[in-house]
Amino acid sequence: MKTFNKPFTQQETIPEAGIAAAIEVMRSGRLHRYNTLPGEKSETDLLELAFAEYQGVPYCLACSSCGYALHVAMRAAGVQTGDKVLCNAFTLAPVPGAIHNSGAVPVLVDVANDFCIDLDDLEAKAKSSGAKFFMLSHMRGHLADMDRVMAICEQYGLFLIEDCAHTMGASWKGQKSGTFGDIACFSAQTYKHINSGEGGFLTTRHPDVIAKAIMYSGSYMLYDKHCAAPPKEAFDQVRYDTPNYSGRMDNLRAAILRPQVADLDTQCDRWNQRYRLVEKSLRSGCDIYIPVRPPEEDYVGSSIQFSLPAFSQEQLAKVVKLCIERGVMLKWFGDSVPKDYTSRYDSWKYIDDLPQLPKTEKILSTLLDMRIPLTFSEEDCALVAQIIIDVVEECRA
Repeated sequence: MKTFNKPFTQQETIPEAGIAAAIEVMRSGRLHRYNTLPGEKSETDLLELAFAEYQGVPYCLACSSCGYALHVAMRAAGVQTGDKVLCNAFTLAPVPGAIHNSGAVPVLVDVANDFCIDLDDLEAKAKSSGAKFFMLSHMRGHLADMDRVMAICEQYGLFLIEDCAHTMGASWKGQKSGTFGDIACFSAQTYKHINSGEGGFLTTRHPDVIAKAIMYSGSYMLYDKHCAAPPKEAFDQVRYDTPNYSGRMDNLRAAILRPQVADLDTQCDRWNQRYRLVEKSLRSGCDIYIPVRPPEEDYVGSSIQFSLPAFSQEQLAKVVKLCIERGVMLKWFGDSVPKDYTSRYDSWKYIDDLPQLPKTEKILSTLLDMRIPLTFSEEDCALVAQIIIDVVEECRA
């Protein structure tokens, strides 16, 4: 019986350039982003400039986490208590959490068979809810038809916040994820495409939005030290009107991240080599459904999602159990009990008038998820895929 013995949570080491830069920051003792010499750019400034350039946007703010960036995005967008915000029903908990944190009300939108947000349901709820804000999760790296998304946003006047925690480096028709909406938020948490343990970015093309975000992040009156920011005149009023929510990134994490941004495209290619190998193998297995990704989407395959539509809940639980026993860590988004980073929308009990979404429940009921770390070789990926195929075959009997 084939087994696998490498951890699914082991990341690659930080690049030597990042380690050297981090040591230099520690030797300086100046870890705080505003602790700079006259005329000096901090590591955090340099990181923001580098990421803004990578995305092709004018403004970037480095944050303590992507979840914090999502919350600040809501505030900077002007969301008020009681406002309705459209969002995916299939997403991770920080997304509805950010909406709740702002005092707004999530309006959950169904998932489609391609694991993206259901655009028919999005259009219907944009029309019926009266919401003026939309927080779109590119969940687990899947980009919806962004042409239609933007058409819906334009038709209903939706302010779009893109949650790009899983799509840093991805694009639709050559346009980078995070450059479609009004604000985008990215993650630098350990299991994302760049790794500082915790961390995130907020990017935007709107000077008024970034000015508010910088003030919210805890700049005090040091906003003019930001380099990937508008002229200081943009802060003339917002510096008085905006509270401090202290969620800055520090120079140590920025030093670790900057070399990773420079190497991001190479890393994305390495992920996709592994993803395509796993995908091709799993497609050969009976009962395994993987949606065909559209040619317009350039994804980053740091994880893979597949479903077993013909399997019962008992069979799904058995697949997960047997795979774990053989060293393959699968996560089941349809499990009725939240586990690890997975939770189904109906476990978010803090949402008032939680809806029933039978379509989403049906799709999630057989949906499985697996990380594809860069610490896996191509031979590892082939073995992992074969174990899944063998277990599925055993459980279908």
